[in-house]
Amino acid sequence: MGQSVKTIAVICNYKLLPERIGGMDYFFWLFDQKCKANNIAVHWFFPNYSEHGGYHDMTIFSSEYQNVEVFFYAHCQRQQTQYTHIITHFVELCVPVFKKIKKTTSAQIIQVDHNPRPNNGFAAKKNIKRKIKGLLYSQYIDLFVGVSDYCKNQLVLEYGSSIKRKTIVIFNGLEIDKFKKKSNFEFKGKFIVASHLREQKGIQDLISAVHQLVKEAPYEFVIDLYGSGDYQEVLQKMVVDFSLQNYFVFKGSVDNLHVLYHQYDYLIHPSHGETFCYSVLESLLSDLPVITTKNQGNVLGMVVENENGFLFEREDIAALQSILVNILTGKKRIQKRSTVNDRLSQFSLDAMVANYYKLIE
Repeated sequence: MGQSVKTIAVICNYKLLPERIGGMDYFFWLFDQKCKANNIAVHWFFPNYSEHGGYHDMTIFSSEYQNVEVFFYAHCQRQQTQYTHIITHFVELCVPVFKKIKKTTSAQIIQVDHNPRPNNGFAAKKNIKRKIKGLLYSQYIDLFVGVSDYCKNQLVLEYGSSIKRKTIVIFNGLEIDKFKKKSNFEFKGKFIVASHLREQKGIQDLISAVHQLVKEAPYEFVIDLYGSGDYQEVLQKMVVDFSLQNYFVFKGSVDNLHVLYHQYDYLIHPSHGETFCYSVLESLLSDLPVITTKNQGNVLGMVVENENGFLFEREDIAALQSILVNILTGKKRIQKRSTVNDRLSQFSLDAMVANYYKLIE
């Protein structure tokens, strides 16, 4: 490979954890490879250092868990590297440090928003602060990227209409071909939840719905929960308090969900809020029908009622219970692959890499 014609920086407030490899890890690896193949060097700034997977071939600077944006600014002052582009992932948008970075580097700054929103929006005080930040600092950001249309709309709403002209959508991507497809739609009474175990994911609503459901009739089914998080103890206590140990199995975090989804009848994702929602997309890529919330879990709009899943309003436990009862009694079921899923090619990892590469080409 010849000498690089330019160097870009990617700032990520994203911990590199060998035990948790997800879609973004694969994107980082492939994006780095794409840039190198085209004589573009990438300097990666993360909270920590790791060499697992594709990270061992990347140029990584660790902030040692200090603020990664401030660490990057200090690096720019010391090294005086001439970056042409700076891309951020998982960092706070429109903060003062980017004014300093812009004046130090003169690079094009691209900020990507993956950040979830509270169920009922931000408090009035925080909304005002975001509007002020938008007025003061959005001028130093050349492009904003949302990972969904919802995310793009929220960016404009929160930081002001002045950023609308420089806000675009680039969908997150997955390795589509690795997902094993569901072919047998005969109901076996097996449901899956694949999620970080956080309050915002709404799994407590599912436990409450099942609690009400089994009080009315002795249905036979099991729900396997894959994932971990700070809400796990609360959920496990709910299962014990409601005597639902025969219905819920906590499986922990695994790295092979792509070959497990097809074994189940439905994914259940009662989320209170999402910006993208990987598990719903992964399930549909496996042709697994999805039960999720209308505007939150279905943030990408890919779940169509009675076609490839069932939808209910956020926190509507009675509606979720009704869907489960209809499935368990055979009144409602998805019994074949949906052609709606043919539209999923836009969410490929290759498309994601290509779209971000266009921004720096």
